[in-house]
Amino acid sequence: MSDELQELKEHAEAAEHNPSLAPISLTMAILAVLVASISLLGHRAHTEEVILQNKISDEWAFFQAKSIRRHTDELFADITSVIAAKDTAQAAKLHEKYAQEAERYRDEQKELEAKARELEEETKHERRRADRFDLGEAILEIALVITSITLLSGRRLFWILGMLLGIAGIALGVSGLLL
Repeated sequence: MSDELQELKEHAEAAEHNPSLAPISLTMAILAVLVASISLLGHRAHTEEVILQNKISDEWAFFQAKSIRRHTDELFADITSVIAAKDTAQAAKLHEKYAQEAERYRDEQKELEAKARELEEETKHERRRADRFDLGEAILEIALVITSITLLSGRRLFWILGMLLGIAGIALGVSGLLL
């Protein structure tokens, strides 16, 4: 980024000697600020995506732990129903306890699965936002380069093309905010 700022400074100094270059240099400065802004938004969106992905992993791990506990309780409930016991009342009590725990874990798993699926949707949404920011950043960088060609060639067509691409990059960045 410091190279871009140095280049902009040089263009600004050149514009002092040739006032017709001032609008082009101003356009380049604005594009550089927009590139930095959209880039920052893209980095933050990617960071949020990674955080959400970690939360999803945690939820599925918790889901798996509940599944293991549920299967263990179901196993104990099954064993208490088929093994002959000296105290049948106590065996029935244990059977009921493990059956209830297994059912509780089953209910908790439904909640965990719903939460994990919701987080997966949030992650997809954040990924789409990050992709738009990334594409907007790339188009703005191209716009900046094309605009700078105006300084080398003296042809205003490159300036106009750079501004049009800049508008497209801005639109993509804004669409990432609104998504």
